[in-house]
Amino acid sequence: MNCKTTRRKTTLIILASLLLSLAAWGREDHLTNTGIAPGAEGTVTTDNDRNGNTNVEVKVKHMAGPQQLTPAMQTYIVWIQARGKEPEAIGVLRVNGDLEGALKGTTPYKDFDVLITAEDNLKPDAPSSMVMLKGTVERH
Repeated sequence: MNCKTTRRKTTLIILASLLLSLAAWGREDHLTNTGIAPGAEGTVTTDNDRNGNTNVEVKVKHMAGPQQLTPAMQTYIVWIQARGKEPEAIGVLRVNGDLEGALKGTTPYKDFDVLITAEDNLKPDAPSSMVMLKGTVERH
């Protein structure tokens, strides 16, 4: 191979690697407050893992503990709902003394809604009507 061909191949490999890494980079979406806990704020950050799944990290702040709600609840649950599917709980969102919390999970979906609900049960079958924060992720 001549030097020109080698440089061209190297350039193509670098460009392909760059494009793949850009596709895997995280994206942050803000969650919308529904008014039940007016000061609560949240974000959901997503990126792709090497298996093609979507890593999900939910972070909240200014979120009162579920026991301080009216009516008092036991916990917060983070749900993912893909288009045309039933909501799936990805875990319990624990809020610390600074009114902050975070939860990481994984889903096979690229486009989905995120709901954070207050629940009176640690393992609910479906989200309650007490939706604290909600948002939509579209990663096509």
